Amino acid sequence: MSTTKEAKMSAGYDWREYEAQDLSNILDAALQAFFEHGYHGTTTRDLARRCGLSVPGVYHYYPSKQDILFDLMNVIIDELLDRSKQALAAAPGDPRSQFDALVESLLRFHMYRRIGATVSTAELRSLEPENRERYVAKRDEQQRMLDRVILDGVREKAFATPYPKDASRAIASLCVGVASWYRPDGSLPVEALLERYSTIARSIVGIPGETA
Repeated sequence: MSTTKEAKMSAGYDWREYEAQDLSNILDAALQAFFEHGYHGTTTRDLARRCGLSVPGVYHYYPSKQDILFDLMNVIIDELLDRSKQALAAAPGDPRSQFDALVESLLRFHMYRRIGATVSTAELRSLEPENRERYVAKRDEQQRMLDRVILDGVREKAFATPYPKDASRAIASLCVGVASWYRPDGSLPVEALLERYSTIARSIVGIPGETA
């Protein structure tokens, strides 16, 4: 990550706002190519053509196609983690507010970064074992954020679910799944979609008065 991006994250920003993703030419080419053709269906020559480099030019920056995939997936998961942390830091400290903020952040990410989220989900199997282990550790960190918020809510009797860990996994899957079908030009406005899916998430954890 660049120094500029690190400074932005450390200073805080509006986690609800999404701009065009700031990727290098190679990573941007990889994002589109892996989304359209899959990792194994994309050659380094394809990537070179898309980003206007020669094949040796690509290898000047990355030793292998695997390194490109791993770097791309880390950029995606790092942004998700950072936005989640920013959402929690900006919300009031009670479990309901923390839960609503984190779920909204997950939903927004999988709407506005749907291509990257889709590639990360589909190509996890394409990571080599060591890279997969490192990536999964970050994904698990994201899941633990949601686990903690729900467990806090259960302890404080803000949530009624008898199965907090299962509820957490179900909500994570609900949010991830949005990336597979959401389209910016769809019939449901963003805020309406957020409210609908937040209501479903609240019903899963058993917030009194919430029904899906």
